[in-house]
Amino acid sequence: MHVQEWLETVPPLAVYLLVGLVIGLESLGIPLPGEIILVSSALLASQHGEIDPVILGACATAGAIIGDSIGYAIGRKGGRPLLAWLGGKFPRHFSEGHIATAERSFQKWGMWAVFFGRFVALLRIFAGPLAGVLHMPYWKFLTANVLGGILWAGGTTAVIYHVGVVAESWLKRFSWLGLVAAVLIGLTSFLILKRKAKQAPAAPAEPELVSAGE
Repeated sequence: MHVQEWLETVPPLAVYLLVGLVIGLESLGIPLPGEIILVSSALLASQHGEIDPVILGACATAGAIIGDSIGYAIGRKGGRPLLAWLGGKFPRHFSEGHIATAERSFQKWGMWAVFFGRFVALLRIFAGPLAGVLHMPYWKFLTANVLGGILWAGGTTAVIYHVGVVAESWLKRFSWLGLVAAVLIGLTSFLILKRKAKQAPAAPAEPELVSAGE
């Protein structure tokens, strides 16, 4: 069943909770389609008055910020053994090459990697746990996490909702294009990171566990 069609069958409260939960788990480090759920829900809000876009955006933002913060705490406590465990459970997402690419981004950009990583599918999964593993100062992480969460989750909700309101009749027939666009953006990000990961050393040297961005 189409994601948006399925969302139409559940009450608004369940939609808010689902969006917050899926985005929260994705931000925590579990590969889930948070962007697809958010886009579908925002489109649904533009077509049905029962779903409040402000509440939807708030739930998405809260899920993003809270999930990233939990991921940071887990990463800080679990350290590199956690990354090895995740690599065993999710080899396509947490391969050594992907981790090496993400680490280089963090070491080069520090807190900006957390902020801009919110807009890249794979980095959205890595950001919280990896920032914790690298012992990024929490105040830097929290600042980038909050600003990135608000801009990505709240901004995506606002843009998709207003586009839906302006072009409601068109979107009722072609709303799947929004999902296709989200999937294409995520796939493009994945392919770029995968290409960079292949160029990374097979067994990258472990960097010292120092504060990223300091």
